[in-house]
Amino acid sequence: MEITRLAKKNHYEEITEQLQRLILDGSLKVGDKLPSTKELSERFGVGRSTTREALSALKAMGLIEIRQGGGCTVISSSPLEVELPELRTLRLNRSTVLELIEARQTLEVSNAALAAEKGSDEDIHALNDIVKRMEQSIGDDQVGEQTDVQFHRALAQATHNSILVRMFDSISEQMELAIQETRRVEIYANRAVAEQLYREHLAIFHAVQERRPEDAALAMKSHLQHVEGILMKYL
Repeated sequence: MEITRLAKKNHYEEITEQLQRLILDGSLKVGDKLPSTKELSERFGVGRSTTREALSALKAMGLIEIRQGGGCTVISSSPLEVELPELRTLRLNRSTVLELIEARQTLEVSNAALAAEKGSDEDIHALNDIVKRMEQSIGDDQVGEQTDVQFHRALAQATHNSILVRMFDSISEQMELAIQETRRVEIYANRAVAEQLYREHLAIFHAVQERRPEDAALAMKSHLQHVEGILMKYL
């Protein structure tokens, strides 16, 4: 696997483009594992956070899977048609983040209602497990952040609509890049806020579990408005 060391540091778009070319030209094939984040960072000559941004972009494009612990595997040789390419190249500014928040609200309110209608028993079980871990992790900012993302993705999967899942992944990856540190410090590390967020997720879960689409949509809308209100103070 040939990698060109970057002339500029902190340039995740170049890393994304290089790795994407290696996948598209067959140098990296479906099933191949990428080097570790540490090794990629050393070979590109950048910090690990920059490499993680690039890997997140490739995941949003549907080219790789990022597993817990950081391992990455090629899962496709062509980008998703629903990918939003402009999101990869923009350095996210305030107006872009606001647009992402608006898009997320529109998508996830619908996802909650659809999950209540179409979610299987397995989906309900998965959501229940995540909510339990969320309650147990109150006060742990890193685990709290992970379970939040897992809940919303599991909800998208419960729609049984692959396009909605891909749209969720594209938007959520960019949201994480834009607001990760603010979100972690101001939301998950604050126990009172974390407890409130747990109650909001629990309300969404109960509405989905009880097959109440309208209530699920309202609970999701209320939750996202709460999160938006916190984030707006720092944008």
